Amino acid sequence: MMKRIALALVATAALSVSGFASADDFNPAIIFDMGGKFDKSFNEAAYNGIEKFKKDTGIDYMEFEVTQVSQREQAAQKMARKGANIVIAMGFAQAAAVEKAAKDNPDTKFTLIDMVVDLPNVQSVVFREEQGSFLVGIAAAMASKTGKVGFVGGMDIPLIRKFALGYKEGVLYANPKAEVIENMTGTTPAAWNDPTKGGELAKSQFDRGADVVFAAAGGTGLGVLQTAADEKKFAIGVDSNQDYLHPGTMLTSMLKRVDVAVYNALMTAKEGTWKPGIQVLGLKEDGVGFSVDEWNKDILTPEMIAAMDKAKAEIIAGKIKVTDYMSK
Repeated sequence: MMKRIALALVATAALSVSGFASADDFNPAIIFDMGGKFDKSFNEAAYNGIEKFKKDTGIDYMEFEVTQVSQREQAAQKMARKGANIVIAMGFAQAAAVEKAAKDNPDTKFTLIDMVVDLPNVQSVVFREEQGSFLVGIAAAMASKTGKVGFVGGMDIPLIRKFALGYKEGVLYANPKAEVIENMTGTTPAAWNDPTKGGELAKSQFDRGADVVFAAAGGTGLGVLQTAADEKKFAIGVDSNQDYLHPGTMLTSMLKRVDVAVYNALMTAKEGTWKPGIQVLGLKEDGVGFSVDEWNKDILTPEMIAAMDKAKAEIIAGKIKVTDYMSK
């Protein structure tokens, strides 16, 4: 009898050390930021990641979609109080809320996407957006017949400037004589969800001679992509693969594997291997890239793909240095 008790205690201790969570006691949560989980871009990539986790494990999750700034901290605190083992917080703007909630709930794990919070129960995942943007910049320059291409950003913040600068460097790498026309949609969170304004900015760029436009603007970008389709110009999607939205005018999409980051955070938390600290995902880690699929196979030429693949290899090898706007 004593031997069986001892063995049981050893087994219990092993489970405790591993941190493995069964489906019955694992309770994940996600907080989507402005624009909603069906923005067809950043938030939707996260939604796809957590839905894959649900499908693979059978574990459901709690969720909240932020529509007002004040809701961020409320949501983070609420998820912790409701017993979430891990809270996924989407977007740089949730950093302050995560910091406060993580300090108040030290036993809850938080994974923050797109910003860094240095606490022992926070995992921060950031991306080398400039590297993926450099590659689609090459495609834009090669596809352009006018030598002018456009960029429409969402909220004017350093993160979106990373996209813009990487894109411009890629364009000029492929065509040093090219011109890049840049516009930001606004300076408030409303800039993420204004497709009408996005369409107007794209139309203005097309009127100035651009024939390819890259949108890094959340829901606002949908207006950019629609206008490109209406004008029969090329557009480049962002974060999620958006090629299917307008087949024939979508040159490619700059993929930011938010879905993979979310899925991995959840799975490692469930399995007991989740770690706090900073993760930086770039081309080397397959954290960013570009889309090649049935929707763009007729317009993204083999020459463009070869040029992007060559640049990708040289960036990974350190032969091409892409500027990180946030490290300038």
